[in-house]
Amino acid sequence: MTAPAGGAPALRDAVRTVLQQAVGTYRDSPNALRWLRHHLDRYDEPLRLAIAGKVKAGKSTLLNALVGEEIAPTDAGECTRVVTWYQDGHAPAVTMYPQAGTPRPLRIARDEGALHIDLGVPPETVDRLEVTWPSASLRSTTLIDTPGIASLSLDVSARSERFLAPEDAPSAADAVLYLMRHLHSADMRFLESFHDQGVARAAPVNTIAVLSRADEIGVGRVDALRSARLIAARYRADETLRAFCQTVVPVAGLLAVTGRTMRQDEYAALTKLAALPPDRLDALLLTVDRFVSSEDVIELPTATRAKLLERFGLFGLRLSTTLIRQGVADASALAAELVQRSGLVELREVLASQFSQRRDVLKARSALIALDLVLRREPRPAATPLAGEVERILAGAHEFAELRLLSDLRGRVLRPPKDQAEEAERLIGADGNAPSQRLGLPPDAGRDELRAAALERLTAWRRRAESPLASRAMANAARVVVRSCEGILAGLG
Repeated sequence: MTAPAGGAPALRDAVRTVLQQAVGTYRDSPNALRWLRHHLDRYDEPLRLAIAGKVKAGKSTLLNALVGEEIAPTDAGECTRVVTWYQDGHAPAVTMYPQAGTPRPLRIARDEGALHIDLGVPPETVDRLEVTWPSASLRSTTLIDTPGIASLSLDVSARSERFLAPEDAPSAADAVLYLMRHLHSADMRFLESFHDQGVARAAPVNTIAVLSRADEIGVGRVDALRSARLIAARYRADETLRAFCQTVVPVAGLLAVTGRTMRQDEYAALTKLAALPPDRLDALLLTVDRFVSSEDVIELPTATRAKLLERFGLFGLRLSTTLIRQGVADASALAAELVQRSGLVELREVLASQFSQRRDVLKARSALIALDLVLRREPRPAATPLAGEVERILAGAHEFAELRLLSDLRGRVLRPPKDQAEEAERLIGADGNAPSQRLGLPPDAGRDELRAAALERLTAWRRRAESPLASRAMANAARVVVRSCEGILAGLG
């Protein structure tokens, strides 16, 4: 039996083998051969994670926070209108791929740490940019920054939608991080377009929503992130949204990237602010204009305050000065506190459990979609065994059965009692693939405790699968959960 964990070698090897066989079968078709070789190479690449959302949702800022460096332009320049790939490499480099013509390298410039890219041509003539950057954060995941959807420019919106949800081809991304400032009808339309009913029906497993710019909720009060977490929890309970994404995580992107890149001189300036009398500081941080233009702060020049505001925002300034007053005594401690409070740590944990652990399943799905496209476009007798092998993989791989069941539960195709639905989702990996996550136990649960819980759940779901009162659909769903429980036990030895 194929184990339910995301790194199942049996599924990985089976898909690679069928791709290699397809390369041999279509060696006389240049287009098909190029397509198959591309996806065979892609199968062994890092996971491709696209960052999408409406204009000004904070996509580039969050990408910088995830990388830990300011490499993605965050202004409304021409580069934000182009799909840009960020991948690990030995040396910094930027390559432009025009829609017609030969790729060419671009010169890199940095201004106070931020990366600036001059296209030299109109953005609408560029297919994509590839930024190579030495980064441990990019070794396992390639990040793809996309132009804003629902933009006033129809061309900019269409470019993102074509990239993320092409009509008759697999998306170039294996998974999507979708940013929204609040749940808008345009957000739902996009998520629905990315939700397909194709191979293994991976959505909502391959999509995570981020309640971005969470610090702006509650008018930037120090407790704004607490309010953002309550709103995110409400969105997570929304049945319509649950059908299209795995979860919703609140993140203050600006606070996160500033925490990861904070400098000693910034901490020194914040310390001077924190030393002001409370009423004077509160009045100063009331509005942007007052903070920058007030002549009441002789301790910090106007240019210094303007830079602090750009880096921290009013919320970050209020929070940082509050923490310093409460005893955070050095720059590294303040930076760590800002990152923790920003929600970035929680987001990285979700990405690890939902995407990194499922890398092989998401990669396999993308590869099978690509192969299925070739088989449909160029059918031939010699390819009949390939079609049969694809069907065999889809039907036999338990990982895909879990994806289909999760999609059916989230989409309300199946309607078991709420407690059973929640337990089924967890056992098939909705909250992560680790045994403790599937069983709803603490991360430090011992092997004996895990085994006992898995055996208890296995017994309960076997009864449901064999119940004469269960419909065929519910019995089949229970059998999938049974196999997941068996896989957990097998993994525990």
